[in-house]
Amino acid sequence: MSAYPTIGFIGLGVMGEPICRNLLKKSGRRVLAFDLAAEPLARLRGEGAGIAACVADVLKQSDMVFLCLPSARHVRAVFEGDGILKNIRTGQVVIDLGTSSVSQTCDFARQLADKGASWVDAPIARTRQAAQDGTLSVMVGTTAALHAAIEPLIRCFATDVTHCGGVGAGQVTKILNNMVLFETVNALAEAVAVARHNGVDAKLLLETLSKGSADSFALRNHGMKAILPGAYPERAFSTEYALKDLSYALELARDAGIKIRGAELIGTILQETIDAGSGDKYFPVIAKHIDRA
Repeated sequence: MSAYPTIGFIGLGVMGEPICRNLLKKSGRRVLAFDLAAEPLARLRGEGAGIAACVADVLKQSDMVFLCLPSARHVRAVFEGDGILKNIRTGQVVIDLGTSSVSQTCDFARQLADKGASWVDAPIARTRQAAQDGTLSVMVGTTAALHAAIEPLIRCFATDVTHCGGVGAGQVTKILNNMVLFETVNALAEAVAVARHNGVDAKLLLETLSKGSADSFALRNHGMKAILPGAYPERAFSTEYALKDLSYALELARDAGIKIRGAELIGTILQETIDAGSGDKYFPVIAKHIDRA
């Protein structure tokens, strides 16, 4: 831990800002933040964080850098140009908290290894509230030695930290977590729609399912807190983000020669929901469009 006195943090969105705040409060380290939006930077500055001028500035001043960005495309944007690859130093560690392409993850890891640095995939799971509370689940892909070195910092914002294997293993695990979640939420949406059209109260249905073998995290959170009240806010995990993450699962299956029909179907449903104008809304909004159909 003493090898990482300054922590850089790039990406202060819905999840990134509270994660960065937890590192600031709990790590005992100097935290240097960067984002394109001024508002989260101002809030974190007021709480004691340093503010970087650009990505290169973060790399030049930090020993370890966390990324919390929306997609592989955004990660590539900070990796290339006057970004991570150009400014990385021997011994630095970059930890990607987002869900991203496995092939890109392994490619970036190889490029950093050539410069004596390390790339770690550590995608986060659970809700915005969990990010605020510091109770996220994190799936880590790296060597056992590096995992042991960085785990105490990750536990500043996570209660469950799983070493899944080498580079890329964290992404594979998180991608499949999301695939199962999307398919489960779709099943809940269909169940609620059928129940309502057959005179069964949807709240009663989900409460009853929660007492039996159909109970799940998705039911208690996405079902009861989103589908039931019809609450699908923007600036949550959107339908477009869900389809992006699902595309990674479909890519993994395709590369393995495995046909995953359920995932293909939910991909179609997510795309239909986007085409209907709900791409920016919290992804359980698929329930709204199933009911309309």
